[in-house]
Amino acid sequence: MSADGETRIRCADEADAAVIARVHMASRAATMPYLPAQKRGHEQVTRWVREVLLRQCRVWVAVRDDEITGYAALDGDMLEHLYLRPDIRRRGVGTLLLDEVRRHSPEGVSLHVFRQNTDARAFYERHGFTVLDTDDGARNMENLPDMTLRWTPNTTR
Repeated sequence: MSADGETRIRCADEADAAVIARVHMASRAATMPYLPAQKRGHEQVTRWVREVLLRQCRVWVAVRDDEITGYAALDGDMLEHLYLRPDIRRRGVGTLLLDEVRRHSPEGVSLHVFRQNTDARAFYERHGFTVLDTDDGARNMENLPDMTLRWTPNTTR
């Protein structure tokens, strides 16, 4: 298991909802300070995870020493979310989650990323994603400029 300090990836379930919500909220607050302040509390985000995210997406969690350290959510071939606990960034956990997503997306994966999120953009570009388009923010609820990135198999990783 993960008692030896190794990170493993497994499918998420309803029992993980509260921890996924905590990871989601902490990651957004730490890595995207340009976002408007979170208006929803932990209970509301947990309800969203349980009632929307886990029902609409395939969701995986990264687990180390029996603690969830990150999650990824895939809807069809669209990576909707990939978030890590802020203290676990740059340790390979995001790559493990992304590799799991790509295993389940044999035709490729797309995602949206805020243009301001330079760390995420660099991460995805290192993993072979390329820019498909840019948008002025009209398509996201934050109304911030974003871009669509795409990875297809047999491209550089």
